[in-house]
Amino acid sequence: MPLRSTEQGWGALVRAFHWLIAALIVAQGVIGLSMVQMGLTPAKVRVFALHKSIGITILALVLLRIAWRLTEKRPADPPAMPRWQVLAARAVHFALYVLILAIPLSGWWFNSVSNAPLVWFGWIGVPSLTGGYDPIWKPRALLVHQTLFWLLVTLLVAHVGAALWHHFRQRDEVLRRMVVGSREKTGGG
Repeated sequence: MPLRSTEQGWGALVRAFHWLIAALIVAQGVIGLSMVQMGLTPAKVRVFALHKSIGITILALVLLRIAWRLTEKRPADPPAMPRWQVLAARAVHFALYVLILAIPLSGWWFNSVSNAPLVWFGWIGVPSLTGGYDPIWKPRALLVHQTLFWLLVTLLVAHVGAALWHHFRQRDEVLRRMVVGSREKTGGG
């Protein structure tokens, strides 16, 4: 299984970034939606701290993924895929990257205008993006963070739905390339 992407499929590192970030996003969604239902307890404070730490981790991982992807070729589009599908897939992928960057940044902004501490997994203090508490921007930052999350959910439903449609309906290589990577061509007769 090659580390780098090939013409036939995504490399092991791109796939690892994809699935790790996807798992963390699902965890964030579950944590984020459940933590707002919690009463004001020490457990809620710990859950919020975990949510923030995972968010910073996602931000770092997506920046690393983008840096790695800029050094790689992308696999060829399946030959039978219509041009509109190629363009739609690229637009959705671009929007996903923007949202996966913007959501942790908006959470960091909300945390900053709330003047709450941000310590990555209890080890590394993360500086504020603002001058501290701001009662005007705090609700706006929260609204931006929540709105971006629901936009991400919508795009992820489209992304996963398209991948499953390609796999089960079109029976092409789109999903397989992200799950198992490229098949090495072997000679033989």
